[in-house]
Amino acid sequence: MFARAHSVGFLLTLSAFVQLPDLSAADSVPSRPNIVFILADDYGTGEVGCYGADNYKTPNIDALAGGGTRFTRAYTAPLCGPSRALILTGRYAFRTGATNQDATGRMTPDRETMMPKILKQAGYATSCVGKWGQLPLGPAEFGFDDYLKFKGSGAYWNTQQKANAYEVNGKSIKLRDDEYLPDVMHEHVTRFITANRDKPFYVYYSLSHVHTEILPTPDSVPGTKDHYADNVTYMDKLVGKLTGLLDQLKLRDNTLIVFTGDNGSATGRAKRATIGGKALSGAKGSMQEGGALVPLIVNWPGKTPAGVVSSDLIDSTDFVPTFAELAGTKLPQKTIIDGHSFLAQIKGEKGTPRDWIFNQLAGMWYVRDADWKLTQAGELFDMSNAPFDEKLVPVESNNPAAKAARNRLQAALTKLDPAGGIIDDGDGTGRHANRKKDKVKQ
Repeated sequence: MFARAHSVGFLLTLSAFVQLPDLSAADSVPSRPNIVFILADDYGTGEVGCYGADNYKTPNIDALAGGGTRFTRAYTAPLCGPSRALILTGRYAFRTGATNQDATGRMTPDRETMMPKILKQAGYATSCVGKWGQLPLGPAEFGFDDYLKFKGSGAYWNTQQKANAYEVNGKSIKLRDDEYLPDVMHEHVTRFITANRDKPFYVYYSLSHVHTEILPTPDSVPGTKDHYADNVTYMDKLVGKLTGLLDQLKLRDNTLIVFTGDNGSATGRAKRATIGGKALSGAKGSMQEGGALVPLIVNWPGKTPAGVVSSDLIDSTDFVPTFAELAGTKLPQKTIIDGHSFLAQIKGEKGTPRDWIFNQLAGMWYVRDADWKLTQAGELFDMSNAPFDEKLVPVESNNPAAKAARNRLQAALTKLDPAGGIIDDGDGTGRHANRKKDKVKQ
């Protein structure tokens, strides 16, 4: 367990207390790269500067993109629980049962293998810091060596009931009046990385930002009314502190940083999340583009080409096989992994890009390729003007391209057979299980 940091100036004084490793010896650099996976909460592409956001500035996140690769077609489930299940298992919801926010909590370690167990086979130290959300049990039960977690979403100050305390490796710790939980989380990440700098490590850094309840940050100017922009700015600041730490510890060249979101912008913020004056189609919780399209930036100095923008399709199940290949370890045996490794693209190679991605929430799903989307109801959408518009194509359309797309995507759906998997028993929105049905069962 890592001791709790009480010094407000911990990060600023780190260099005075931590003896940095001597990197002159060849064996001081781990043979396998470190992985830092940063997951922003309710953060869509329309809120990221390098994606063209009109109303938000994110210089540190933009710097990751400037020194790495930015993907413009990265997709995940449009709600946080199902999305995180995809990210950590590499498996679609109709296989795991994680079709809605409540059902996500039914996954068990004997049935589902999450990322840390896969990477630990290759000698990785693993830490989960931040939101565990609708996921079941806790990080330790699913293989993390170390963790800090808080209850619910959007926890910042102890004025919030859910932020009265947080848990570190089984111990409940009270959040003090002068403490900002995102800073406490960041100090924990700092301690973990520092303690494990001589071995490969994997950090699943699940941020509080920018999920509601939106409150002032430590940097907010008294009297300001735009606390949401303050939160975006503070999150960006934490990203900058993290990259600065890796530089200071001389770990940057051997660390892959991945920055992404767990779903699109929240409904109440989506209208402001514009790019070139236009809002995205849909938002968090919807099966439209704005619900599932998320920022994805990868940065690995010397390995990831700088300033590249890729339109390759990425599905959030792809992280598991990508990180397993990076670590040189095996995927779970006798388990269907739906993800496709995109390590080649991370390294600037062509690789074998996906032909399509699959997305599901509750009993709704679709397959989408670069230009078309086909839903479980047989609706075909022309996505040539996505992410701003989605044009429904009439069933009777004689457009040859539309006909070919319908046949191609239907073949993909038929092969996947989502209806033949675990059926959602929720209220249809993906937010909750059918509570009335559950009550009858009791």
